[in-house]
Amino acid sequence: MQLDFSGKTVAVSGAAIGFGRAIAERFAKAGATVHGCDILDGGAEGVTMARVDLLDRKAGAGWIRSIEDRTGRAIDILVCNAGGVAGQAEKPLEEVADEDWDRVVEINVGAAFTLCRAAAPAMKKVGGGAIVTITSGAALQASLTGVQAYCAAKHAMLGLTRQLAHEFGPFGIRVNSVAPGFVRTNPATERQWASYSPERQRQIVEGVALKRLGTADEIAKAVMFFASDLASFVNGQVLSVDGGK
Repeated sequence: MQLDFSGKTVAVSGAAIGFGRAIAERFAKAGATVHGCDILDGGAEGVTMARVDLLDRKAGAGWIRSIEDRTGRAIDILVCNAGGVAGQAEKPLEEVADEDWDRVVEINVGAAFTLCRAAAPAMKKVGGGAIVTITSGAALQASLTGVQAYCAAKHAMLGLTRQLAHEFGPFGIRVNSVAPGFVRTNPATERQWASYSPERQRQIVEGVALKRLGTADEIAKAVMFFASDLASFVNGQVLSVDGGK
C-alpha cells in the first residue's frame, strides 16, 4: 500500500542520518514537501535541509518559522526525531557530570519541546496536524545504552507526547510516538553494538521474537502510519517497533 502525502508539508529533525533520513526520504517519495534539520551534513534526495543546533531554542523555533514563511502555511506533520546519547557511554551515576546530563536531556526532550511549541500556533489556527515523536524502548524500560539521562529523557518525551495529545486534541492535532527497538542505523549505534561481546550481541538478537534487528526504514513506516489518515482516530499512543520483545 502506497500512502500519498502530496500537498503536505513535513518537518523532520535530525534528518541527516539514521531514522531521520529514512523518515524524510519516505515522506519525500510519497509526494510531501519535506524540510529537515541537523547539525550534520547529509540528508535524503528531495529534502530541503538546514543546519540547526537544537540546543539553541531560538534557532529551533526559527527553523519552524522559516518553513512556515517559505511555504505560506502551517506544518502538516512534525517529526521530532533529533536525540541520542551525545557520544556518552555507560558510567556510574555518581560520575555523571551536570553538563553531560543536561546535554542529553536537552538534545532529546528539550528539542522536542522547542519544536512542538513553535509549530503549535499555526497548527491550531488551521485546526489540524500530526506530531510524531521518536522515543525508544528506553521510554518504556531501562536503556541498553546504560546512559541514565538518555533513559530519563526518552521517558520524558513519552510523557510530553501524551500530555500534548490531550492539549492539542481539541484543535484536531494528533500527537503520537514511535518507540524503536535497537537498530544499527548510525555511527553511535554502531559503536554501541561493537562495544558488546559476541555473546551479548547474540542475546540481544535472541531477545527479539523475529530473531533479527530492525531497520531505519521499518521505523519510518511506523511514522508514516501515525502521520496518515489511517491513524485519524489514534492519539496519545506509543507504538513499539522492536520485532517483539
